[in-house]
Amino acid sequence: MNRLAAVVFDVDGTLVDSERDGHRVAFNAAFEEAGLPDRWDIPTYGRLLRITGGARRLASWFGSVGRSPDEAERLAKRLHGRKTAIMRELIEAGKIEARPGVHRLLDQLDAGGVPMHVATTGTRAWVEPLLDRVFGPRFQVVVTGTDVPDLKPSPAAYLEVLRRTGCPADRSVAVEDSQNGVRAAVAAGLRVVAVHNDYTHDDDLSGAELIAAGFEDPPLSAWFQQRV
Repeated sequence: MNRLAAVVFDVDGTLVDSERDGHRVAFNAAFEEAGLPDRWDIPTYGRLLRITGGARRLASWFGSVGRSPDEAERLAKRLHGRKTAIMRELIEAGKIEARPGVHRLLDQLDAGGVPMHVATTGTRAWVEPLLDRVFGPRFQVVVTGTDVPDLKPSPAAYLEVLRRTGCPADRSVAVEDSQNGVRAAVAAGLRVVAVHNDYTHDDDLSGAELIAAGFEDPPLSAWFQQRV
């Protein structure tokens, strides 16, 4: 139970409930603006979350519904840019909020002098505005899917955080919500605390040292209290 050298947070589904009522809404708005018939309901989007990265998710979807590979890639590139802009509008309108209990944990880590960082597959164009609006200057290093060539479950984002900060992996912990995220953090040598959300309650999070249903779970609070 060594004192933590750093805590590295995922964003989507972890710090914020942004998938169902954020990204999904933005994707559907982009489809509608483009005059496309595609729409992602809540269960469909949950299945698509197995594919990390919005552009990759779009390309996979377009291919699955019969578009050619070239058309799928072209549409994905065009739609993803507009979707990101719509996501920023949702953020600016205050539609994306921290999950219950997150601010209390961040306060606890702040009080203990534990550095906090971010490793996400999201693009910097919306990640930075969201972090600034919802959390302020909490995080020292933020690595996004814009900064690394490979997305989770690749460990690239976590390895880049470790490289930039010099934090020892064995004294750092990642906070994740999904199987892909847990796999990425474990592959980078970090311990993991996993926090389920509505979309990931059936994910295999067995690589995590602790699995909680939410940030207000007493075992999660106790785990961090012992290490701060």
